[in-house]
Amino acid sequence: MNDDIILYLENVMKFYEIKEINSYLMKNIIFKNYKKYLVDFIFYFFIVFFIVALNFRDNSTAGWYQQFMPTPLGGSIKDICFVDSLLGFAVSDSTILKTTNGGDNWSVKYSNSVNFERIQFINSNTGFVCRYINQLYKTTNSGENWFTISLPSNLFPENMSVLNNDTIWLVLSDLLVGGVFRTTNGGTSWQVQFSQGSNNPSHIYMYNGKIGFMDGGTTGFSRTTNSGVNWIGITGEGAFTKMFFIDSLTGWKCDGVSTMKKTTNGGINWFTLPLPSGGYIFSDIHDFTLLNKDTIWGTGGDIWYAGGNNESRAILYRTTNGGVNWHYQLPDTSFGVYKFFHIQFTNKNIGWAYYSNGIHTKTGGDSSFVMSANENIKTVPANFKLEQNYPNPFNSKTKIKIAIKFPLNKGGQGGVLTELKVYDITGKEVQTIVNKVLQPGEYIVTFNGINLNSGVYFYKLTVGNYSETKKLILLK
Repeated sequence: MNDDIILYLENVMKFYEIKEINSYLMKNIIFKNYKKYLVDFIFYFFIVFFIVALNFRDNSTAGWYQQFMPTPLGGSIKDICFVDSLLGFAVSDSTILKTTNGGDNWSVKYSNSVNFERIQFINSNTGFVCRYINQLYKTTNSGENWFTISLPSNLFPENMSVLNNDTIWLVLSDLLVGGVFRTTNGGTSWQVQFSQGSNNPSHIYMYNGKIGFMDGGTTGFSRTTNSGVNWIGITGEGAFTKMFFIDSLTGWKCDGVSTMKKTTNGGINWFTLPLPSGGYIFSDIHDFTLLNKDTIWGTGGDIWYAGGNNESRAILYRTTNGGVNWHYQLPDTSFGVYKFFHIQFTNKNIGWAYYSNGIHTKTGGDSSFVMSANENIKTVPANFKLEQNYPNPFNSKTKIKIAIKFPLNKGGQGGVLTELKVYDITGKEVQTIVNKVLQPGEYIVTFNGINLNSGVYFYKLTVGNYSETKKLILLK
């Protein structure tokens, strides 16, 4: 009986890659008497059960799970800011909120009736919030308490850019008293750097202490290279809601409507990046987050979804080549969210997207991405198709491309339930890669066989009455 238990635990640990406790278990699993054997077995069983449970928690099928704000929230979420994978902050119209467990639970740290607009932290302790009133809010104890910094009587900031504890820029688009305002002493005094009536900005972004941009000036978009003392207009550009530079030359911006742009010469010239479009996609973009110069996530778009009551569902964009090509994913139609306005990733696996409530991933999101879609039925896939995985043979991970056409039974509209499963040579199902409603288009999904033994496996695509099976080889 002892040998059977040892063999069982060895198999469980091998399957879930539990190596750390392996040697300890094997040295202590042989018991001197039945009573000690039973007690120790229960103890070890729950260790294994706990680790396995965590494994399932962090590897949900769709890659995203819902998170909820406390109610009443006091309006929609206006901005979010995560310092790391656990510590995060958000502002709604009337509340400042904090989480210490990655957004699974939020608590209200401050509440007021006047709109909060933006939140920014420069480290885990020090953060700022601007709101449409002549006060700036600051915390120095990780959001537990907030105190106010007085502003000029007519300054009601709409947006801000915080460089450090001392240097902050605020903007107000008001025709009479608006403009660009800067402090270099933590708010003790403020200087007006720009004020031009109808050309006053509503957004500002400072890459460093000298180079920055605002959506104001005679051309509607201006650049500074001397800390805001002078602003030079750039023609052909306009308002932006988010901007980020990865170095002094390369940056991206979105306009909060449908345009994403990139510059490679310090913001002097910008070119438009093609977001996913066509079909039933509404390709708005309100926010984006950079992981590196190649990988960017964006949000603000939605797609018509026929699986429920002919409603829209929020989609997320991603590019892995700096914006040259974009794919999108529909996180989960059951969430019932029509649009996300804020998105942030702290690394390649940990990310959030929010509106009033939000979603969170610990695995880099859903493994399924749509490559293309178009309302002209001749340009979408003419047939369902399952392509050969690549690479093959492979070690742990491989890519599989599938094509989904318009379902005939819906008159050429909406999505269709799609299943992509993997089986071993005995016909036993070992993994479900896709099990959801997909819109017409081409998809690339990832199969991860890290928990499987080397050998021959079969993957099968099933869409309605259509099915196709191909072989793959896992070599470790």
